[in-house]
Amino acid sequence: MLKDITIGQHFPGHSILHRCDPRLKLVATIAYIVVLFVAPNPLGLALSILLLAALYKVAQIPGKMILKSLKPIVPIVIFTAVLNLFFVTGQGEPLVHFWIFNIYVEGVKYAILLAVRVCALIAGTSLLTYTTSPIVLTDAIESLLRPLAKLHFPVHELAMMMTIALRFIPTLIEETEKIMNAQKARGAMLDSGTFTQRIKALVPILIPLFISAFRRADELAMAMECRCYHGGEGRTRLKQLKFTGEDFKCLAVIAVALVAIACTRFFVPGLA
Repeated sequence: MLKDITIGQHFPGHSILHRCDPRLKLVATIAYIVVLFVAPNPLGLALSILLLAALYKVAQIPGKMILKSLKPIVPIVIFTAVLNLFFVTGQGEPLVHFWIFNIYVEGVKYAILLAVRVCALIAGTSLLTYTTSPIVLTDAIESLLRPLAKLHFPVHELAMMMTIALRFIPTLIEETEKIMNAQKARGAMLDSGTFTQRIKALVPILIPLFISAFRRADELAMAMECRCYHGGEGRTRLKQLKFTGEDFKCLAVIAVALVAIACTRFFVPGLA
């Protein structure tokens, strides 16, 4: 299961999405998330998924990567959908009556649309990290937050922390996998037993994981100090972020698509 988590990973490529300005991709991702909440109706979600599929096709990212990014959240999606299935009431007679629970047509629709929306949300945000390297993403975040620097806000440090945290997600996942395999080799029963026993079995995993994480953080801090890192003041960049004609074309296409999806809110009823 841990190997299926692809959040924070970057897949180098030469597609138009890989070459696109990271600031545009970051803003487009935020706008996509907003649109998912603005137009939570069947037509809006269908168009959102269609747009996402087209972007993945352009980025030349295989479909199995989408499934791997969604696989870890399947239990959460199912749990959320089941809660909405039983606790969303509707008009008329219930479809199913079980003990004190009633399942209405509205509850079924709400659960399905909510599950699809969460999956689209994860797949959409994953596309940003798939097509953008952590270093470039740091520059994009810092560039977008630069106006806050006039208020003495530590823009560069914040962008660096966010990117380092995102960058080390795959590393910590790999470290967790190694610790679990080591504990299993010593006889730890991590995949069997009651729920309480499995929770207790996590203790021998969490302690080495925290120690490893602190050790990596200390090594990273030492490496940055040895390279005379002292924040963003006076720093230069190998590559300067500049909008090109290709970026403006992508901006126009994505903006039109997102506006069209958002407009479905006024024609098709969606979630409450």
